[in-house]
Amino acid sequence: MIADPVGRSARAGEIVAAARLLLEREGPEALTMRRLGEELGIRAPSLYKHLASKKAVEVALIEEAFREIGAALHAALQGRDNPVDATRTLLATYRRFSLARPNLYRLATAGRLPRGDLTPGLEEWVGEPFHLVTGEPHLAQALWSFAHGMVILEIDGRYPENSELDQTWETGAAAFAGLVGARR
Repeated sequence: MIADPVGRSARAGEIVAAARLLLEREGPEALTMRRLGEELGIRAPSLYKHLASKKAVEVALIEEAFREIGAALHAALQGRDNPVDATRTLLATYRRFSLARPNLYRLATAGRLPRGDLTPGLEEWVGEPFHLVTGEPHLAQALWSFAHGMVILEIDGRYPENSELDQTWETGAAAFAGLVGARR
């Protein structure tokens, strides 16, 4: 696993934890320095002593999301050598994690990724389980794109009410597992 950044003060950690609670409870619109200061009982300018900007808070949250989902995905694949089983497990874990934290997930995956601000190697590590399952970078990106698209559409309530999403996920998993099996 990619280590947490060193040098973050305990107070900065408290600010990030409060930002995460605020994000998860009230959504991304509530994630302002003023609102964060209110949450912590301090004035917003005091936050800048510990984190340089709202963007720094968001990057810290993105890194938390990446570390957590990466750890969950890596753990889910332990001992799974069968491509069909591994694909299903990977997708089920990704879906479960993402739906449980929709606002954190959206922050980490929507818009342009601030790659230059992330801990080196973190993005590659969080995506590695997709490559481990598929064994091929383009198929790994396609599998992640399927999972991401399904999750966002599910979070946004874009599927008709009578959709059997478990079956849709299973169909996608079976299709990708077939591709993976054919290429190995």
